[in-house]
Amino acid sequence: MIIKTEEEIELIKESSLLVGKTLGEVSKVIGPGVVLSDLDKLAETFIRDNGAVPGFKGLNGFPASLCISLNEAVVHGIPTSYVLKEGDIVSVDCGVLKNDFFGDSAYTFAIGNVSDEIRNLLNTTKSSLYKGIEKAIAGNRIGDIGHSIQTFCEDQGYSVVRELVGHGLGRSLHESPEVPNYGRRGKGTVLPENLVIAIEPMINLGKRSIKQLNDGWTIVTKDGLPSAHFEHTIVVRKNKAEVLSTFEFIKGEN
Repeated sequence: MIIKTEEEIELIKESSLLVGKTLGEVSKVIGPGVVLSDLDKLAETFIRDNGAVPGFKGLNGFPASLCISLNEAVVHGIPTSYVLKEGDIVSVDCGVLKNDFFGDSAYTFAIGNVSDEIRNLLNTTKSSLYKGIEKAIAGNRIGDIGHSIQTFCEDQGYSVVRELVGHGLGRSLHESPEVPNYGRRGKGTVLPENLVIAIEPMINLGKRSIKQLNDGWTIVTKDGLPSAHFEHTIVVRKNKAEVLSTFEFIKGEN
């Protein structure tokens, strides 16, 4: 694990703030009739106009600036010519690289009116993110974060994706440690102060099983039921984690 200095944390915070602002720009236009690839172009332009580069584009060959995952897609969806329609849900995951440091955050948007069943999935997943963040304090363990997310979601009848995890980040988008969304209290690596991690619950309406599509990227639920995904970049502190990314620019969040 690479423990960050306060100066490095400030740079990660700056990158994470730009991610939040980019998601805010997406939120202004996302809705029925919008083409996914247009959202990607908007995000890339905004990121570059703010002196940064998209963190995902070209990473391991990924072709876009945003991961846009629709309905049963969990993560790593490639923006296509698909036109959003009423009732869709779409996870928008964004990363930027600025001043040599990454920021990373994701938000799942409801397109127009969605069913109460879907709305509850989104609300639970987002709430579980903050349940996990509450446990990201120095002296706790990785398992405390996952256990908090897992029990909160499973108690409400949802399932937790296990093959995909949160991660450390800094000069690299994916650093140690891995941060699963399931686990046992008091187990796993001890969380040191000034560790920067991305916590990102991926929660399914149905079963937890997933598969990869033929595009080599998109991960979907095996049963075809919807999945939700929310993510913040945070830094472990003594008494309360500091959230470096933000949803405050997202339309409807305030």
